[in-house]
Amino acid sequence: VHFRLSKEFSSASSTTTVGTVTSRVTRNGDAVMEKDLLNHEDLAGDRGMVDDLFDETYREKEGPKPPMRYVWRNIILMSLLHLGAIIGLILIPSAKIQTLAWAVLCFVVSALGITAGSHRLWSHRSYKATLPLRIFLTIANSVAFQNDIYEWVRDHRVHHKFSETDADPHNAMRGFFFSHIGWLLVRKHPDVIEKGQKLDLSDIKADKVVMFQRRYYKPSVVLLCFTLPTVVPWYFWDESIIISFFIPTILRYAIGLNATWLVNSAAHMFGNRPYDQNINPRENPLVSLGALGEGFHNYHHTFPYDYSTSEFGWRFNLTTAFIDLMCLLGLASDRKKVSKEVILARKMRTGDGSHKSG
Repeated sequence: VHFRLSKEFSSASSTTTVGTVTSRVTRNGDAVMEKDLLNHEDLAGDRGMVDDLFDETYREKEGPKPPMRYVWRNIILMSLLHLGAIIGLILIPSAKIQTLAWAVLCFVVSALGITAGSHRLWSHRSYKATLPLRIFLTIANSVAFQNDIYEWVRDHRVHHKFSETDADPHNAMRGFFFSHIGWLLVRKHPDVIEKGQKLDLSDIKADKVVMFQRRYYKPSVVLLCFTLPTVVPWYFWDESIIISFFIPTILRYAIGLNATWLVNSAAHMFGNRPYDQNINPRENPLVSLGALGEGFHNYHHTFPYDYSTSEFGWRFNLTTAFIDLMCLLGLASDRKKVSKEVILARKMRTGDGSHKSG
C-alpha cells in the first residue's frame, strides 16, 4: 500500500508538516514489523541526517554474549551521588524557600539542555536554533552533566537506529535496571561501540558551539553543574553551604538523571502503544511529567523527526512549549511536525487500538 500526502510549509509558524509515507514489512530477528517510513530523501533534505531511523538490516551476532565488565568508578560515584541525594531529601525542611525555588529552576534549565538541546535539536534535528539559543542550550546541557552533546547524540542515534538490540546502549530487553542505570555501570557491548563509530556525525562536528563544549566539558561541568548551583544560595541569601550543596546541586542532579533514565526504562516497559504495537517503547504520561515531555515514547520512536515528540502539543510537554516560545521570539524555526493524516493512518495500521478509547 502506498499513499502520498501533500507537504505543507508555513512561514508564519515556521513549522514543516511532513506527510510522505510508505508502508512496508520489515524484519528484526524473528519479529516481523510493518513500518510506515517517510521518504528518506525528503527526510534527509529536511534534516540533513537519517541516522536516527531504525536499521531493519541489523542482525545480532550469534553465539554467547560477551562477559559483563563492571566499571567500578561509576558504581562508586553513582552510589555516593544517590546517598547524597538522600541527605538532600532529609535537609529539605531546613532549606529556605528561595533555595528550593532555585533548585527547581536549576532542574528545569538542566532538563531543557537535554530535552530541547541534545535530544530534539542535536540528536534528531527536528527544528533549527539560532546561535544565541544554541549557546543557552549548551550551557544548560553542562548544568545537566549527562555527557557532552557530541557523545549524547552519538549514543542516542545508536539507540534509535538499533533499538532493543545488542547495539542499543541501554537495551530495555536486558531488564529495567540495566536500561535505567545499569548500562552506565558496565562496559558497553562491542556492537554499541562498533555501530557508534560508523554513524555520520558530520552535522555535530560542524557545530562549533557543540565542539567548544566538548573541548572544555570537564571545567564547564565543575562550574555549571556543581559550583554555580551551590554558590548562588550561599552568597545571595545566606543559605547554609551544606544545604546549598546537597539540595540545588546533588539532589537536583540525581533527580535530573533519573528523570532522563526513566525514558530509557519505564517508557520502554510500561504504557500503551497506540502508534506501533510491534516496538517496545510506550506512552507514559508520568515519565513525561518528570522529563518535560519525553514520555510519549511510542510516538517518538515511530516518528523520531517530530519536534514535539507527541501529537498533543503542550500537554505534559514543557519542552514543546519552550521550543514554540523560542520560535515566537525568533530564536528557533523550521519545526518538523507529522501531519494528523499520517498519524491516524499509522494508528490504524500498526497501533494496539488503545487510541480508540482515548
